[in-house]
Amino acid sequence: MADCRLVFTNIKNNGSDKESAHMATVKEEAKRLLEKLPDEASWDDLMYEIYVQKKIDMGLKAAEAGKLIPHDEVKRRLLGK
Repeated sequence: MADCRLVFTNIKNNGSDKESAHMATVKEEAKRLLEKLPDEASWDDLMYEIYVQKKIDMGLKAAEAGKLIPHDEVKRRLLGK
């Protein structure tokens, strides 16, 4: 289940958010996401936060594995130049 661990988590430090390389379990990260939502948040709001966090984690994992596309290549593909 190591693949289910999240790499970055936001922590409070004197009122400001900081990124940390602290490894959080999925359950811990879900609790953090839930706590940052306003009381009137909907199920869709929660599902969106989970979706975004998962995509970020997948991108970070791909970057760590060197699976990146150079900026110029992305521009060429998108703009057809």
